[in-house]
Amino acid sequence: MKKDIHPQMHNVLVHCACGETFNTLSTSEEIRVTTCSKCHPLFTGAQKFVDTAGRIEKFQQKLDKFNKKNAKKA
Repeated sequence: MKKDIHPQMHNVLVHCACGETFNTLSTSEEIRVTTCSKCHPLFTGAQKFVDTAGRIEKFQQKLDKFNKKNAKKA
């Protein structure tokens, strides 16, 4: 095996947006995530919308406009 070709591994503290932190190994020196196993819906069983760009509101507006348009035709 060749020497000095592998990246340096670091013990890092991962920070989640929910406030949870945990240690792991990584080639990065710092890791910040938006969801972790403590707050992800798959693990918690609770439904949670992660919508930072307002996509749900945009979809609701388009759906309302579509429904109003079809209601006038009927």
